[in-house]
Amino acid sequence: MHYVRAGWLERLARGLYSRPNEPLALHPSLVLLQQNFAGLHVGGKSALDWHGIRHYVSQRPVLHLYGWKAGRLPDWFTQCFPAEYHRKRLFEERPDALLQVRPLENHNDGPLVAAPERALLELLSEVGVRQSLQEARELVESTYSLRADVLRNLLNCCTSVKTVRLCLQLGRELSQPWAGKLDPSQLPKGSNRPWVSRSPDGLLVLKP
Repeated sequence: MHYVRAGWLERLARGLYSRPNEPLALHPSLVLLQQNFAGLHVGGKSALDWHGIRHYVSQRPVLHLYGWKAGRLPDWFTQCFPAEYHRKRLFEERPDALLQVRPLENHNDGPLVAAPERALLELLSEVGVRQSLQEARELVESTYSLRADVLRNLLNCCTSVKTVRLCLQLGRELSQPWAGKLDPSQLPKGSNRPWVSRSPDGLLVLKP
């Protein structure tokens, strides 16, 4: 391409170019990724952070992106924005109609971001895998403003017994206002047996 050879444009990937020495902007880059990754959105700890729910401020936090299918983020994106991609089907939903995922600040051209209630459940689903229980507990301490009705609807659609039980357990232990508005008997907690898993944090036991 003439513009590339002349140094006016830099090729990032097939059909994708940028101006030399001009840093990429995160939000337009995310919107571009969403065209190629079904269900891609900012979720988990990153979405909580974007909503102002955080335990500490990292100088350069890793961006947590969630999607419907397995995939790998392109190098042109990760070289500019440290990020992790999580293939996650945590709820009964369709990739083109995600529950509680909206454009940032309701701008039609903004990147898709999970609501704080969904982001919390995405975070808790990673406990024992890529997320420490201690940090999750510290973040739950800051979720007093969560909407109980939204959380209830998400929990009813949640496919992970561990996530449902951990949400209820931490909410009760930390006396969160939303926890008192949830009826555990009406939520999908699985069987009457404890859910047990061994992780780097030790043995995680979640009672029904």
